[in-house]
Amino acid sequence: MQSARSVAGFWILAAMLLVSVASSAVPSPIYPVYAAEWHLTPLMLTGVFAIYVAGLLTSLLVAGRLSDHVGRKPVLVVGGLGVALSLGLFSVADGLGALIVDRIVQGVSVGLLIGALGAALIDNSLEAHPSLAGVLNGVIPPIALATGALSSGALVEWGPAPEQLVYVLFGVLLVLMVIALVVVPERVTRRPGALRSLRPTISVPRSSRRLFRGVAGSLIASWALGGMFLSLVPSALGAVFGITNHFAAGALIAVVTGVGALTGLAIQRLDARIGVLIGLVALILGPVVTVAFVFAHSLPGLVVGSAIAGVGFGAGFQAPLRMLLATAAPTHRAGLLSTIYVVSYLAFGVPAVIGGLLEPTVGLVPVIAGYGAFIVLAAAIALVLQLVSRDAVEVEEQASERIATGSVRVQACPAPAAD
Repeated sequence: MQSARSVAGFWILAAMLLVSVASSAVPSPIYPVYAAEWHLTPLMLTGVFAIYVAGLLTSLLVAGRLSDHVGRKPVLVVGGLGVALSLGLFSVADGLGALIVDRIVQGVSVGLLIGALGAALIDNSLEAHPSLAGVLNGVIPPIALATGALSSGALVEWGPAPEQLVYVLFGVLLVLMVIALVVVPERVTRRPGALRSLRPTISVPRSSRRLFRGVAGSLIASWALGGMFLSLVPSALGAVFGITNHFAAGALIAVVTGVGALTGLAIQRLDARIGVLIGLVALILGPVVTVAFVFAHSLPGLVVGSAIAGVGFGAGFQAPLRMLLATAAPTHRAGLLSTIYVVSYLAFGVPAVIGGLLEPTVGLVPVIAGYGAFIVLAAAIALVLQLVSRDAVEVEEQASERIATGSVRVQACPAPAAD
C-alpha cells in the first residue's frame, strides 16, 4: 500500500508545478502599467518577452537532464528559490533594465523546474490512479496560465499595490512549496554523468523517437496558439474593441487556458490518438474563428473563437504528452520532458517575437491574422500526416495501449533512494 508521505508528496509536486507555471503568466497583465509608467514601446515589451523565452530555453537545453543524475529534489529546490527570487525582483523593479534582469532569472528558473517537476510527478505516481500523473502534466500548465493571468489581472485592476502584491503572494507560495519538498520522497538514485549532462542537447530516448516525430506538429501548433493569445490577442481588446480593463485581458487568456485544461480532463479516458486528432481539428478552427471575429469587431465571437482554440490548446498538447511519457524509462523522463518543452516554448516564443517586431509597421490586426494563418498551416500539415502515416498510427496505438494498461506506472517506481 502506498504510504501517506508518498501521496502527500505527489500533491505537493502538483501544487508546485501549478504555482511555478502560474508565476510565468503573472507579469503579462501588468505590462500595460509598466508601459505607461516607464514609456515602454511594444518593441521593448516584445524584447522582454523574448528574453524570458531565451532564458527558459537555455535552462532546458543545459540542465534539462540534470535531475536524472543528481536527483529531483536538489534541482527543485534551486529552481523554486530562483523563481521566488525573480518575483521578489519584479516587486521592486524600477525600469526596463530591471524588468529584463527579472525575466532572465525567471526564465532560467522556470526552465530548471518544469522538466524535473514533471518527471518527479510521474516518479511518485499514485498507485490507485496510475495515469493521473501523465494527465496532470498536461492539464496543470494551462490551468496555471489561467490562474496566473486571472489573479494578476484582478489584483492589478482592483487590488492595492498593483506592481507588488501579486508578486509577493506568488513568491511566498513558492517558498512554502520549496519547504514542503521535505515531505517528498526522492526516487532517483544518484548516478554519474551530471557534468556531462550539462552540455546543451536535445534528448529524446530511442523508445520515444518515432512517436515524437509523429506528434511534434501538434505540440508546435498548440503552443504557437498559446503564444498568440498571451502576447497579441489581449491587445486587440483595447485596439479593436476599446476595452482597457486589465482583468478582461486576463479573463480572455483564461478562456483559452481554462478550456484547454477542461479539455485535457475530458479526453483522459479517450484513446490518446483520438485526442490528438480532436486537438488538431480545433487548432485549425479556433484561429480561423478568432481572426474572423476580430475583423468583424464581434466580442462574443472572439470569446467563442477563444474557446474553440482552447480545445485545441488542451487536446493538442495533453494527448501527445501522455503518449510520449508512456514510452520513456524513468532515467530518461526529465530529459524527454525538457525536450518537449524546448519544442513547445520555441513554438510559443519565436512567432510571438516576430509578431511583436512586425506590429509597429504592419499593424496589430494583420499580425494576428498572419499568426493565426501560421497556426492553421502547422496544424493542417500535422493533421494530414496523422491521417496518412501508417507509422504514426502504429506507434500511437502502442503508446495508447500502454496508457490504458497503466504500464507507465510500472516504469515509474524504481526503489526509493535515500532522501
